[in-house]
Amino acid sequence: MRYIRYAFLASLAIVLIVVATANREAVTLHLLPDTVEGLIGFSAEITLPLFVVIFGGIIAGVLIGFVWEWMREHKHRAEAVRRTREVETLERELRREKRLKNEGKDEVLALLDEAS
Repeated sequence: MRYIRYAFLASLAIVLIVVATANREAVTLHLLPDTVEGLIGFSAEITLPLFVVIFGGIIAGVLIGFVWEWMREHKHRAEAVRRTREVETLERELRREKRLKNEGKDEVLALLDEAS
């Protein structure tokens, strides 16, 4: 299984290197459209190789997706924590009740009863 993972990572690296070398030409990214820049009087632009823009977009999309899923699943994680606390409380209560029930009994029988 380890070799399959290494083969996959190697092929992914080769594909990324090929894409990067095929898209080396510089592109200019503008923060706002030209008409809006003219109205506001603010112009922000940056010139980068195209592969940086492509890979940056992929990374930004993955990060946004992770954050979106983390926020969406918050209610499920909160419910799991609530149920875990409830189970722990019930287990503590059960141990206390068994201990009270076995008070005054033979220690060996009380241990056997607690184990079951």
